[in-house]
Amino acid sequence: MITIKNYINGEMIAPKSGKYLDNYDPSRGKVYAQIPDSDKSDIDAAVAGAEAAFPIWSKMPKQERSDFMIKIANRIQDRLAEFAAAESLDNGKPVSLASHVDIPRAVSNLKFFATAILHYASESHAMEGMGVNYTLRKPIGVVGCISPWNLPLYLFTWKIAPALAAGNCVVAKPSEITPMTAFMLSEVCAEVGLPKGVFNIVHGLGQKVGDAISRDPKIKAISFTGGTATGATIAKIAAPMFKKLSLELGGKNPNIIFADCDFDKALSTTIRSSFANQGQICLCGSRIFIERPIYEKFKKAFIEKVSKSKVSYPSDPEAKLGALVSKSHLEKVLSYVDLAKEEGGDVLTGGEQVFLEGEYSKGYYMRPTIIEGLAYDCRTNQEEIFGPVVTLTPFDSEEEVLMMANSTQYGLSSTIWTENLRRAHRMAEEIEAGIVWINSWLVRDLRTPFGGVKNSGVGREGGFEALHFFTEPKNVYIQH
Repeated sequence: MITIKNYINGEMIAPKSGKYLDNYDPSRGKVYAQIPDSDKSDIDAAVAGAEAAFPIWSKMPKQERSDFMIKIANRIQDRLAEFAAAESLDNGKPVSLASHVDIPRAVSNLKFFATAILHYASESHAMEGMGVNYTLRKPIGVVGCISPWNLPLYLFTWKIAPALAAGNCVVAKPSEITPMTAFMLSEVCAEVGLPKGVFNIVHGLGQKVGDAISRDPKIKAISFTGGTATGATIAKIAAPMFKKLSLELGGKNPNIIFADCDFDKALSTTIRSSFANQGQICLCGSRIFIERPIYEKFKKAFIEKVSKSKVSYPSDPEAKLGALVSKSHLEKVLSYVDLAKEEGGDVLTGGEQVFLEGEYSKGYYMRPTIIEGLAYDCRTNQEEIFGPVVTLTPFDSEEEVLMMANSTQYGLSSTIWTENLRRAHRMAEEIEAGIVWINSWLVRDLRTPFGGVKNSGVGREGGFEALHFFTEPKNVYIQH
């Protein structure tokens, strides 16, 4: 049994309450670790450490901060197999996915912002015959970063890297469902000699730890990724305190496939965009709209391939899908299949739990599920399911599919398949989403802004957008 510890002011310490939570291996359905059940007192200690470290870290030359972050990234890279195995065990995803996506991307996040800060420049505005304005950007101080369970280290580093690079000190909360790689990251930070208090990790429940981060007046900004309801709660607490907020929230993303698409590429990519990470990615295309002339052809090919996707234990090299993250989440996703049937949907494949043999017999597995025959505005097509469930809907015109695609409260990402360049531009302009992929999915350039519209969030992450968020601009005017 592994006992995870908090990382506060450079030390691995137990929660002040002495209480712990069970951490489950979703592939086996059994407890394998203990997580600190931290509370406000632990956050208070972390904030105190961060406040003490801020004058040193914020005034440290950018190159030195960059060097620390590169050391952390390189150490994770050196232990990639170990980190990938831990991520898979904690989350239930295939080891191959963690090895090729999650951990490499975490390394890239750290390296990207470690070097980006070296090229971060301010603006100047000359006033003819008068003087010049220039902008200084200063770190905010102590900031809070709260990340989700679906891409644990990937999204954890996506937040902390720009915060640290910009000169802030961080109090971070990883998901209590998937804390292991964050714990390993704290070990790496200690190994490379990161100054005490610069980066603090406090484990525990959202209603205790996340709430304390949101309410602490000394934490000046919060970056959160997670559900829309939780984001609304954070905003309700933090906004009246005038904290800076970056909220990357839910999605119900449309995947729009026109008849003139590259059929084979659209098919293979749609399988991935539907079911990667067991559908537990906020960017998955869970509503698939197919132009009527190719609807039956695409449906038949899609069902044939998806029905052959192997659901298996995470270390199986042939596994296309692993376990869902928790028993409660599996039950939630299955409940939406029941709802879809009540709403008149026809389950074309999947829709049921998968029971493996031996030590994995109690794992949280589910067959990838395809449903058709639903109204575009039913609950199944409007609410975020966040699992291996997609719906198929035919359409006859651009106007019709735009109406259906834009009908939800969400607006995170979208995918459009067409070989018609003019149509691609028209659709990209009219779709209500922060991210539009045309003839592709999940192609990420870390320099570009990332985030959604409507109930999918507030603000943008990525590139200089993230560095802007984690700094405060100050205008300086000099008279000639």
